[in-house]
Amino acid sequence: MVNLKKYNALSRYFVLILTVFTLLSCAEKKLYVDKIEGKQIPVTESFSQTQSIEDFIAPYRKHIDDDLNTVLAYAPESIDKKGMWQTKIGNLQSTVTLASSNKIFQMRENKSVDICLLNNGGIRAIINKGNITTRTAFELMPFENNLVVVALKGEQIVEMVNYIIEKKTPHPLAGLTFTIDKNNVAKNILVQNKPLDLQKTYYVATNDYLYNGGDNMNFFKKSTAVFDLDYKVRNVWVDYFKEVDTIPILTDIRIVKEN
Repeated sequence: MVNLKKYNALSRYFVLILTVFTLLSCAEKKLYVDKIEGKQIPVTESFSQTQSIEDFIAPYRKHIDDDLNTVLAYAPESIDKKGMWQTKIGNLQSTVTLASSNKIFQMRENKSVDICLLNNGGIRAIINKGNITTRTAFELMPFENNLVVVALKGEQIVEMVNYIIEKKTPHPLAGLTFTIDKNNVAKNILVQNKPLDLQKTYYVATNDYLYNGGDNMNFFKKSTAVFDLDYKVRNVWVDYFKEVDTIPILTDIRIVKEN
């Protein structure tokens, strides 16, 4: 006679083992990358100049060229970067940038921009005599720098002046004038034609590259506030060219050096 108790126990064990194996076989398997293969596909000159690609690009190129070649203004003479302490193009850029940033800053913050300081190296071309186009603006400023307004105390404005004297580079400057005496010390520092007040907060328009320490203008790091105007420095040029018919030649003296 069969021992049913023993048979039932064996059956339960068999069913349990079968269930475990079934579940393990159905479990999601994790896959791992154990090898990556690739090959280099060179883009040859003949491939890049196929007619089909040219036909595809042509309308876009024409549209861009038409925009860049649009005449916006006229320059009665070439405006270049020649100069020891200041240049014609630097005077123009800083004056235009000061005015443009001031409009935005007054609307947003109800405050005025006092000074504009940019960098000579940021001007990558000159304005040639004749028609000025959108392409001119891109040649002048090929970078994507934004315009910012930085709050500085009068003490930092002195540091700015000393920096300019030390570097002897004609950085575009507007709203600030001073004299360098025979000992290379600044005097008669004026902001908007008023004597510098060391305790006052001044608002300085510049680009984000300089604000972040570019050209070692470390005095910007001591700012008490900064305002990003979300306005490309290049677009300052473009908008200005659209507003005027003939570009003025600015020759006013902003830095005087005594002999």
